[in-house]
Formats: sequence, C-alpha cells, structure tokens
Amino acid sequence: PASNALAQETVKASTYYTIEDDGLTKDWSGKVWMNPPYTARIINKFMDKIIDGCVSGNITEAIVLTNNNTDTTWFHEGASVASAICFTAGRISFYKEDGERSSPTNGQLFFYFGNDINKFKNEFSQYGLVMVKL
Repeated sequence: PASNALAQETVKASTYYTIEDDGLTKDWSGKVWMNPPYTARIINKFMDKIIDGCVSGNITEAIVLTNNNTDTTWFHEGASVASAICFTAGRISFYKEDGERSSPTNGQLFFYFGNDINKFKNEFSQYGLVMVKL
C-alpha cells in the first residue's frame, strides 16, 4: 500500500501502490506487506486502515514494518490486534532509490496479523525477539 518500484523488486507484490497512487484511497485485501511512511500524521492512517482490514476479514494476513515507537497510539492499536510482533535485534538498513542505504535513528519492528503464528515466529526469530499474543 505504500511502496515504490525499487521496493517492488524485492517484495514482488501482485499489486502495489506508490505515493502517486495514494494507497490510502485504494482497497486492500488478501495478503498485505506494508512499510508505511513513518511520518507521525501519516503512519497512524496506514495503521488504522490495515487494522480495519484485518478486523473486517478483507485482509487475511499482513506483515507491517514500522519503527518501534512503542509509546504511540498507533503502536498500541496495532499491538492490540496483531497476532505477533518481532522486535528487531539491531537496526534495518533501507535502500534509497539512488542506491544508497540509510540507517534510521531508532529500531524497527514487524507486526504480524494472521493465523500462521508459528510460521511467522519460525521465520522472524532470526531477526529479533518475537512476542506472541496469548
């Protein structure tokens, strides 16, 4: 829902939306991968939309990469619905469209929304601490 051509080379989604497409205005369904913009007034809109899609059943499974701002409303709302969360051990480097890498100033995490918790845990444990909702 918030991607670009460079990210699509790795993600290989059947459908993706760029900033020009405005993914917030599109319908999301099925399996969703999302790394939303981290800007405070925008990330909450993307998180609200993914949560709504998961709760309604339109989104069957989702992985969302965000920064680990655990004090924010959007984090608490996501954590209350997510099946599991992976807190990364170390920071993730991101590729810029010019080929350079950027390192964020804080850590990241992956939210998992879905029913295949063991698969998520098995895969993402190599990247950090996985916490599962009981």
